[in-house]
Amino acid sequence: MKLTTRGRYGLRAVLDLAVNTGNEAVSLSEIAERQGISMNYLEQLIAKLKKSGIVQGIRGAQGGYVLAMPPEEISVGDILRALEGDLIPVDCSELNSGDTPCINSDTCVTKYVWKRITDSINDAVDGIKLSDLVEKSKEIQKEAGIAEANKTKQTC
Repeated sequence: MKLTTRGRYGLRAVLDLAVNTGNEAVSLSEIAERQGISMNYLEQLIAKLKKSGIVQGIRGAQGGYVLAMPPEEISVGDILRALEGDLIPVDCSELNSGDTPCINSDTCVTKYVWKRITDSINDAVDGIKLSDLVEKSKEIQKEAGIAEANKTKQTC
């Protein structure tokens, strides 16, 4: 399974928001600059994240975006599903609810392989909380000697 730039950039944007949110909202222009994401694309990503309840917008002169809940309550899986949809690596009707049933469903053995892979992916991304990434980011910054004023810039 390969994630699109929606998932990769969106995760970076949410992590940036979590790391750089102090007592005030963070502007999209700040995130876009730090992460090297175009404003237009970032607006699209934030709209999906806002609709899913992961981020919320704050209006006004000091406006911008903040997390809609504590980082401990947001999993990487929540973020990726908001941006990518279901995290299913293959198109198998046994995994996609609502799809037309597969004509080989009764005798297909590979569906068990796809189910285990899907479950493993979901377990992995649901087991990683945004707060884990924030802590890891702080550790990496400290080891690299990055000044607090520079905050974070993830480029993967």
